[in-house]
Amino acid sequence: MDIQPYTSTETLAIGRPWLMSMLGIEANVSVTLDLAQFDENLHWMEASKYQPERKLKSGIPLGKVTATGLYAPYAAVSNEVQTLTVTGGPTGGTFTITWSGQTTSALAYNATAAQVQTALEALSNIAPGDVTVTGAAGGPWTLTWGGTQLGEDVAAPTTTESFTGGTSPDITIATTTAGGAATASDGSQVFAGFLFTEVAFSPTATKCAAPLMVHGQIDVAKLPVAFDPTDLPAGSNAQFVYKA
Repeated sequence: MDIQPYTSTETLAIGRPWLMSMLGIEANVSVTLDLAQFDENLHWMEASKYQPERKLKSGIPLGKVTATGLYAPYAAVSNEVQTLTVTGGPTGGTFTITWSGQTTSALAYNATAAQVQTALEALSNIAPGDVTVTGAAGGPWTLTWGGTQLGEDVAAPTTTESFTGGTSPDITIATTTAGGAATASDGSQVFAGFLFTEVAFSPTATKCAAPLMVHGQIDVAKLPVAFDPTDLPAGSNAQFVYKA
């Protein structure tokens, strides 16, 4: 016989730091989760070599899949994604990016994604975490918005170029994903509540029971996944007080 101790981080202070107060919380609703819809690392983690149960993180926003009646991660609205592409093959020069009335310092025509992100974050209306820039040096650069712009329809930036060389060099800007659009139509796009406790399940399990929290006080910044309550669609019966 091989007996291993079962460990859990599920305490109010550690396992549920997103829960602001126990006051005003009604009895939780028992639901069944569709485990295939949850992602490793984002939603759950392995326990240990000798304790194979996986553990879903408490505080995961949930929605109900209409066809099955099972609960899955809430399909939040999309985040805005924009792409800036240098055309015309410039060999020198600089450009600036203007967003919401503010303009960055000059960037080299072959700037890295990190340099573009740093320039944007230097603007007083863009905080670290509001936008992530990826791509090769010289572009294309992909701007993925989050933070205070999570789930928002973000206005496209504009650019001013002072390029040299090439043939009519320019920068084109395209919105590749519009922010604020529904990302599902199976019912999970309607927010139902939060997973109240850490839940352990076998790697071979396809579903499991769990407590759904439908009323309480939540510290959004401490939830395990990004969540913007201002972007919740109509149709949810869950009621919460949120701390930004």
